Amino acid sequence: RVTLNVSGFRYQTYVETLDKFPTTLLGDPAKRREYFDPDLNEYFFDRNKQVFEIILYFYQSNGRLVCPPDLAPEILLEEVEFFDLGETAINAVKELLTDEEPDETPRDMPTNKIQTQFWNLFEYADSSKAARVIALFSVSIIVASIAVLCVETLPNFAILPIHDPNNTEEVRRVNKHNEGAILARRWFGYLEAAFIAWFTLEYLVRFLSSPKKCPFVRSFLNVIDILAIVPFYIDLILNSVQSNDGTLSLAFLRILRLVRVFRIFKLSRHSSGLQILGLTLRKSLRELGLLIFFLFIGVVIFSSMAYYAEAGTKDTHLGRSIPDTFWWALVTMTTVGYGDLVPKTLWGKLVGSCCALCGVLAIALPVPVIVSNFDAIYKK
Repeated sequence: RVTLNVSGFRYQTYVETLDKFPTTLLGDPAKRREYFDPDLNEYFFDRNKQVFEIILYFYQSNGRLVCPPDLAPEILLEEVEFFDLGETAINAVKELLTDEEPDETPRDMPTNKIQTQFWNLFEYADSSKAARVIALFSVSIIVASIAVLCVETLPNFAILPIHDPNNTEEVRRVNKHNEGAILARRWFGYLEAAFIAWFTLEYLVRFLSSPKKCPFVRSFLNVIDILAIVPFYIDLILNSVQSNDGTLSLAFLRILRLVRVFRIFKLSRHSSGLQILGLTLRKSLRELGLLIFFLFIGVVIFSSMAYYAEAGTKDTHLGRSIPDTFWWALVTMTTVGYGDLVPKTLWGKLVGSCCALCGVLAIALPVPVIVSNFDAIYKK
């Protein structure tokens, strides 16, 4: 047996274990001889004792190199190079380094001094107190615009029709309600115009002061900014120009108003938590795709089983067709249990029970990987 003293911690192993890798520092008797202490009859290394356990496991496991999540790969790389574990081990650790995103990416700055000042004000909230005030004001505008978007859909602000023109009481009541609703809608329009004015000003200032225009336009967050602004101006154009096809115009306006909801994603510019969530979802696309694939298979299988189990049964919608049963299988596998479709027969209930259990298992499978990705990105 051979004794290895690493910063005061002694490890013992067999010489045969070290000889498995004769070209390394510990495996080559000539290389490790200079670290031998004849008084204590041991080899002394003034190195990282935590990483040395990984190095020793490399010899014991015939070349397996494992990097714990709480250990920086840079530290492991230094020890691997010191103990001369070979190019394969070094390249494996370097791959860990390339897989990881850098803690701090260098900030691209404009060359013009005035552009740099505006870029810092609107892009980096941590650059100055004024930048923090602008960021806080921008967040307030975003929240207020979302609140107005939701409040204006309340029934209190809807224009009511007059069902009986001969009923003077109804006409008086509806007209009074509609006057208040029109006034409220006018003020909502003023607020929306003010919000869009700020969003437009913010986008233009950031675009004009950005160091690289093309990457700026293609950025996901800036695309969200455009989606928050453009529907308002298209709405103005459609309202000023009379469309010959009123149905198409109305449907298009509804789509534009729906797009306004996406301005909530503007908050991600000012929230590191939302950015971490977005990076986690992007890094977990493979696992999410696998989850959707599992659910798709389960929906097809269990909807077919439920259809044949419920076929010929009265007062049930599960026996109409397999496509009609897809909705029931999906809400059952995701454990939503909407309740609009339920099996009536014993066999149908057994199929429903199996469907719910398999759905729990299918959803639980990719969750640990997604949580691991979130934890890794959060630590960075």
